[in-house]
Amino acid sequence: MGANALWRLAERGVRVVGFEQFPVAHPLGSSHGVTRLFREACLEHPDLTPIAQLSKRLFRELEELSGQELLRITGGVMLGAPDSDVIAGTRAAASAHGLQLQELGPDELAARFPLLATLEPTDVALLDPGAGVAFPEPTIRAAVDRASALGATVLENTRVLAIEPGDDGVTIRTASGQWEADRVILAQGAWLAAELPWVTLEPIRTPMTWFEPAEGAPAAGFGLDHLPVFVRQLSESEVLWGHGSVGAAAGPEKGALLKAGIGDIWQERVRIDPDALDRGVTPADWRQVAELLGRAVPGIDPLPARVDPCMVTVSPDDQFVVGRSPRHPRVIVGGGDSGHAFKHAPALGEILARFALDEPQIVDVAFIDPARFA
Repeated sequence: MGANALWRLAERGVRVVGFEQFPVAHPLGSSHGVTRLFREACLEHPDLTPIAQLSKRLFRELEELSGQELLRITGGVMLGAPDSDVIAGTRAAASAHGLQLQELGPDELAARFPLLATLEPTDVALLDPGAGVAFPEPTIRAAVDRASALGATVLENTRVLAIEPGDDGVTIRTASGQWEADRVILAQGAWLAAELPWVTLEPIRTPMTWFEPAEGAPAAGFGLDHLPVFVRQLSESEVLWGHGSVGAAAGPEKGALLKAGIGDIWQERVRIDPDALDRGVTPADWRQVAELLGRAVPGIDPLPARVDPCMVTVSPDDQFVVGRSPRHPRVIVGGGDSGHAFKHAPALGEILARFALDEPQIVDVAFIDPARFA
C-alpha cells in the first residue's frame, strides 16, 4: 500500500517522502513470495470488486511505465459446496457488479482442468475469467522507481520511531533525524498494529509453501495454463488456495514450483510480534497444506520444495483499515490486509493518495473506513 501511495502521490506532483525500515521489496514483511492471487469476483466482500478493477487498470499503467509484467490474467477456479464461503462469496460479488462467471460441470472441469477435478458430488466449480497472479516484488520496485523518477524521496533502512501529529503538521522522527510534513500515511503492514490502539489488528505468522510434481509426473502438466489460480473450500474451516508454476518470469528457483497455502481468515489466529517473527521452519509449518493439497490436487510431492515465513495482519472483520484516522485528520492509515490485500495494492495506493489530498474517492470505501472501529 505504501509503495503505491508513494507512486500515486508523485504522479500528481506532490512533494512526498517514503520511509522504509528495510530495503525496498524486502522479504521480511507481508509483500514478498513471487506471486499473489488476483481475483475480480472477490469472495471476501462484494465491494472489493470495483477496487480490484481499479487495481487492474493501475497494474496495466505501471506495466507500461516500467516495461515489466506485473499482473498475469489466466482465469481462476473457485470450488466448494454451493453454500460455502468461497462459492457464495464469489457469486455475491459477481452478482453485485455484473460479472460473468461460468459454472463448470464435472465433465467440463475434468476436460479443462483435470488436476482440479477431484470434487465431492455436491460441490460446484466456478470459473472467474478475471483471476490471475500478481508479482509483488517487481510491482513494489516499479512503483518506487516511478515515484523516485518523478522526484519522490525514498529513505531505505530508515525506521520511523515516532509520529507526532499537531495542528500545523506532523513530525516524523527517525534514528537519523526529524521531518515535518503536512500529512502522513501509515502503511506499515504488521507493524501498523502498534500504531492503532483503538482497533485490534492481529499480526499472524503464515508460511508460504511451494511444491514440485511427484516423481514421474510431467512437470509441463503443472504449469499455470493447466493448473490456474484456484481457491477450494474443503470444509467449514479448511480453505486451500494455489496455482501452477508461473515459469521463468518468477526466477529460476521458484518459477517452476507450484504454490499453495491455507486461507488465513479461516484459521486459528495466534498473534505474533513482527519484530520477533520465528523465521525457522518445521514440519508443523507445512503439514496441513501438504495434506489438503494431496486431497485436492493429485500428483504433487507431499514434501514442499521451499517454505518461507510471511505475515498477515488480520482486522476484526477481515476487511482492510484504509482511510483517515478518527484520532487525527492529518494521519491516513492503510493496513489490515487480512491476507488478501496485494491484489488491490495499486488501487489502495490511489485511495490513500486521495485521502491525503482531500480528493473525492472513485470507489466505495465506507466498508474499509478506520472509523468503524473507533
